[in-house]
Order: sequence, then C-alpha cells, then structure tokens
Amino acid sequence: MKSAQNSRRNFIKATGIVSGASLMAPSYTFGIIHKKKKGALVGHGDFQYRVDQEWGIQDPTKIPVNDCHEMVMDSKGRILMTTTGANNNNVLVYDKSGKVLESWGTTFPGAHGLSIMGENSDQFLFITDPDSHRVTKTSIDGKTIMTLDRPKEVEGYTSDDQFKPTETTILPNGEFYIADGYGENYIIHYDADGNYLNHFGGKGSGEDKFNCCHGITLDTRDASNPTLLITSRASQEFKRFTLDGEHLETIKLPGCSICRPVIHGENIYFAVIVTKTWDTYDGMIAVLDSNNKIVSLPGGSAPDYSSGILAEPTYDGKTFKNPHDVLVGNDGNLYVPQWNSGKTYPIKLNRV
Repeated sequence: MKSAQNSRRNFIKATGIVSGASLMAPSYTFGIIHKKKKGALVGHGDFQYRVDQEWGIQDPTKIPVNDCHEMVMDSKGRILMTTTGANNNNVLVYDKSGKVLESWGTTFPGAHGLSIMGENSDQFLFITDPDSHRVTKTSIDGKTIMTLDRPKEVEGYTSDDQFKPTETTILPNGEFYIADGYGENYIIHYDADGNYLNHFGGKGSGEDKFNCCHGITLDTRDASNPTLLITSRASQEFKRFTLDGEHLETIKLPGCSICRPVIHGENIYFAVIVTKTWDTYDGMIAVLDSNNKIVSLPGGSAPDYSSGILAEPTYDGKTFKNPHDVLVGNDGNLYVPQWNSGKTYPIKLNRV
C-alpha cells in the first residue's frame, strides 16, 4: 500500500526500528525473569484489568521475535502467535502461564493473520503472509495442507504481488473468506477445498468498498443471521456485510485504527494499533457492547459519547506499544501481541 496507514512496512522503512535489546521489558536480564510486580489497573466500567507486562517474556537468543501479530487459542488451551522474520520460527506456542512450549514455521516471513477452526486433533490454521503474497492452511502442528496465491478469477489483479492478504475467517462448514487488506482490498470467498466462489469489495470510499480491509470475522451473535464484520482501518471504521457481500451498516470509530474484530460473548474486542500517528508508540484495546458502543478502552482514555459520537480517545502513554490483536480467554483475561514494539513479547491483562 502507498499510504503509511495502510502499509506498516512503509513506516518501518521511514522510521527505523530500535534494537530489541534496548526496548526489552526491564524485568528481563540475562535470561532471568524477576519477581512480578503488581500491574497497573487499566480499562473502564465492567472491563478493568491488571497489566502483566512480563507474561510472555522469553530469552531472545533462543526464542526471537520481530513484529508480533495475532493470537488464537486451541482446544488444549495453548496460545498460538504469529511473528515475522525470515530467520525465526514464525509461530510460537505458549501455555497460559506464558511459557513457550514449541515454535515452528520458517516459511512465513511476513506472518500476519491467524485463524483457527476444528476440534481437538482435527484443528487447523490459516496463516496469511502479505510479504510472500499467499495464504497457507496448516495442521495445528504446522504441516501444510493448502496454499492459496492470487485469485486468478478476480480481474482486479494483474500480478501476483498485488495480493497481500492480512486476514481470514472460517465458516462452520469449512468455507472461508480472505481479506486482502494490504493489496487490492477484495474479500474473496472460497469453499472448504479452496475453490473460488465469489468476491466483493475493493479499494474505494463507497459503502461497499474498503480503505485497508485489515481484519474480518464471522459474527454469530445473532445465530439466525450470521454476518461478516470487516475492518476498514484507514477510515477508522467497521463495515458489516451479509455472507453474500451485501453491505448492511458502517460503524464509525473516530481515532481508532482498528486491527481485527474479535467476538467474545456479546462483546466485540479489538486492538487500536494507533490513534494519532505511526511514528511513535501508541494504541490501546477497545471493548464494544452489543449496540456497537465502546464501553472500555484499556490503555486509553475513558470512552466519551457526550457529543453523540465517539470522541477520539487518547493513548495513556505507557501501557502498549502498538497492539495488533487481542485474544480473549474463557476467564475474560486478555493476551495482546504488539507490532513495531521493539521486539517485545506479548503481554497479559488480568480481568478484575
């Protein structure tokens, strides 16, 4: 993408990255994790949390990370996370205590979106990689099942490198959608075997178009009428569509550059990667209620709708370093991987 808001890689080139050692959480020294201190309290209303900055810290000489992107939890309660780097394992597998159990995958240098589906030994993953222009379906332990490149059926593509997928979402019947958030902004629909079915969207400002369709999820809170909730990140909004690609509504969230929506119970959670600029640390987590109103902003100012619309939130200046995703545990605790954070490891927010 040409816009700095649409392509994080442009930002990396423009600003440079301080070495991971200088920005590593101070509790890590020579491979020793010091005794944890009581974390700061963040959030608002019924969604308040204690911050555990040390939850995911590892020895970077043994388990290195670059930009950390997304997390999912498998049926065993293990937490899987994508991280970039041509010389790193691109998937780390944590337990709930923050210990890395294993890591795998060196063929996803731009490892980005991560989706999971299935049960027990039949679980599988979708990994999007905008740098290598492909989406890969793998087993839960990293064996490649299917690889998808640029969809030849979509006339909007003329070259393979235009396809820069950022996210997927999977239907219960195995059909899935790919969001080409850093490419041509199409949403492409496939059957369970990876056969093209249809597509919609594309770049633009119309209600059925996107300005960085960075994230997509299946919203089943209305079980009789599931829909697709899709990010238009650079426009700071969500857009809701039918499964056939018909636009239903736009949810404007001023000041929030949204990564992907995460549904948990009746709420929508998402990472706000930045609020103002892309040249410094920023960001927070947001929690929306069933009426699409933000009720808590851990790492940011209290939600303010006094004028009838959301007032642009303010970063608290300390909690996060460009959070990119949020995983919600069954206990309500949050796990947060961060992008362009000086190679820091994910942190945990314990719900109070």
